[in-house]
Amino acid sequence: MFENKSKPLRVLLVDDEKGFVDVISKRMSRRNIDVTKAYSGREALQALRRTDFDAVVLDLKMEDMDGIEILKIFKNIVPDLPVIMLTGHGSEETARDGIGLGASDYLMKPCDFDELIAKIKDVVSFGR
Repeated sequence: MFENKSKPLRVLLVDDEKGFVDVISKRMSRRNIDVTKAYSGREALQALRRTDFDAVVLDLKMEDMDGIEILKIFKNIVPDLPVIMLTGHGSEETARDGIGLGASDYLMKPCDFDELIAKIKDVVSFGR
């Protein structure tokens, strides 16, 4: 398993559920992951334009923009950026559609934290 203590993974965490983002980002930071939080599609796009990321964890259903719409924009800006889709609204089929559009993987919410970390590390090391 990829573990580099000197250089943390840089992950963009995008979800409009603020409590979820705050809890997951705190837990990730304890695992040597540098998390940038975005609570909307617009914030995520601004973050992507400012910073390079190793991976993105992107919620499928958000208030301002659909996750698939954001995925398409991300893939236009940084085609090789690994994106893991999160879905919790019975939208597994839509998440699979995201794979066809370039997402690296998807997880159903609520997801197991260790499984999420493993998927992030898998998609990052696969891309290296």
